[in-house]
Amino acid sequence: MILLKEEEMLIEIIENSLHLQKIVLALYGFKAEHCYIGAGAISQTVWNILTNRPVDYGIDDIDIVYYNSQNIEEKYEKKIAEYLNQTLEEYPLWLDVKNEARVHLWYKEKFGYDIEPYKSIEEAIDTWPTTATSLGVRKISENCWEIYAPFGLKDIFEMKVVANNRQITKEIYNTKVKKWVQKWPELNIVKWDNKSIPFVDDKKIYVRR
Repeated sequence: MILLKEEEMLIEIIENSLHLQKIVLALYGFKAEHCYIGAGAISQTVWNILTNRPVDYGIDDIDIVYYNSQNIEEKYEKKIAEYLNQTLEEYPLWLDVKNEARVHLWYKEKFGYDIEPYKSIEEAIDTWPTTATSLGVRKISENCWEIYAPFGLKDIFEMKVVANNRQITKEIYNTKVKKWVQKWPELNIVKWDNKSIPFVDDKKIYVRR
C-alpha cells in the first residue's frame, strides 16, 4: 500500500469529487483571471470523506477567488460569476465569486469594521477565518496543481478547527464553528486564542499527477 502525502491526498480527493472537479476544469479553461477554489468547500469535502458522508454533504457554496486591482467594479465580478454558471450549466451549488482586491469596499458593511485593501490573493487567504479553511487550490497545467496553504494541511486532515485571528473577531469565529459542529460533530474545535498562529515555511505547494 502506498501512503500519499497530505497534498497528494487533497488533490486525489478533489479529482474524485464531481462537484469540485467540475469547477476545477471550468476555472482551468477560464483565462481572463487566475482563480483559486478556496476555503470551506475543499475542507468540508475532506471532512466528508474522513467521516464516510456523501461527498457534498453540508456544503452550501463554492468559494472562487481572484485578484484584479485594475478592475474592482462589482459588475465585473458578477460577469465572471455569470460566465462560470453558464459554463457549468445546472450546477447544484452556489458559486461565491469574489475579487479579493475589492473586499475592503464591503467588509465593514458585512462585519462592522474596516480592513486595509489586500495586496494579493495570497494575502487575502492569509486572513481567512481558520487554519483549516485558509486554503486555495487551482490547476495550473494538465498535470500540475498549485495549493496555497499558509497554515499547511495538517489541521484539515485532523479535522481540527483553529481560529486565524489576524482579521476576524471571536464572535465571527464562534458563530462559524457552532454552525460547523452541527454538521460535523467529529470536529476538534479549539477555543479562541488571542495569539496568532504562525505561518508554515512553504505556503505554496505544487503537486504533479
